[in-house]
Amino acid sequence: MISSPPHPHRSNKTGRTVSIVGTGSYVPERILTNRELEKIVETSDEWIRTRTGILERRIAAPDEATSDMATKAALLAMSQAEVEAEQIDLIIVATVTPDMFFPATACWVQKKLGAVRAACFDVSAACSGFLYAMEIAQQFISNHVYNTVLIIGADKLSSIVDWSDRNTCVLFGDGAGAAILRNRGESHGVIATHMGSDGEFSDILFMPGGGSRCPITSGNVDQKLNTIKMLGKETYKQAVTAMSDAADRALEAAGLKYDDIACVIPHQANMRIIEAIAHRMRLPIDKFYVNLEKYGNTSAAAVAIALDEAHRSGRFKIGDYILLVVFGGGLTWASSVIQW
Repeated sequence: MISSPPHPHRSNKTGRTVSIVGTGSYVPERILTNRELEKIVETSDEWIRTRTGILERRIAAPDEATSDMATKAALLAMSQAEVEAEQIDLIIVATVTPDMFFPATACWVQKKLGAVRAACFDVSAACSGFLYAMEIAQQFISNHVYNTVLIIGADKLSSIVDWSDRNTCVLFGDGAGAAILRNRGESHGVIATHMGSDGEFSDILFMPGGGSRCPITSGNVDQKLNTIKMLGKETYKQAVTAMSDAADRALEAAGLKYDDIACVIPHQANMRIIEAIAHRMRLPIDKFYVNLEKYGNTSAAAVAIALDEAHRSGRFKIGDYILLVVFGGGLTWASSVIQW
């Protein structure tokens, strides 16, 4: 007798809303000012301030890895959310400066937290990584796969900066930001997310060496191929266009207008970029949360640190709509509309 094939069980659960229930951030103690950079490379405080808006940035200690910063930010988010390590189902770390190629930096964070039940992996989407991680977490929670997800944006960009390149070394810093995501029935939470990429521009913001395409060897180590390379003008143009479009798309999907947004939290890369997207959105600059002057561009950590600081300083309240919008190498970009 031929038995009939098994009939798999299909869940009839409806999708759940997903909210950020706790945030945390960490920046290293060491402050590197523009004045100090004047002694390292041919530049000036005036040049950096007028072209970027950056006054200083944080630099991690030599023995302080990305996972160390990520863990400190995570502990603060967990404390605010009143979540224990054993309750975390999934850890996602967004980074382009992992502790090592493998295992994932998320696994090192898991070990340091004692989150023994969690699945772990990293996301590489450059400065857009935190919002990519948020959307991945949102899918897992919405579909009842996991209940509690820890997402972290963390980067130690000082470890991949060419300190002799005045066009890039003035821009970047180190830090980490984290969030705990869960279902919270009384809130819509993450309402709409838009993500995009364009690999045609992969060569305007990148690190050419260190991977399988171009391993670092004794023959090329002096070429500093494992440091950030950027075409500034092209990156600026693409960033303004992509972030503006991403914000428009997320708002349209959410059924909201810019006037409905209580706070915009953009990627913290360059004040001119932020001013340009504010102009396109026809919003006053005081609706934007900006901490760029203190930290510079911390890649995946930037929007996460800004979100935590804006939250803790009372820039928005429960029920408010906030807009997060980012742009990074890849090229990648993303935006999220959230009801807090």
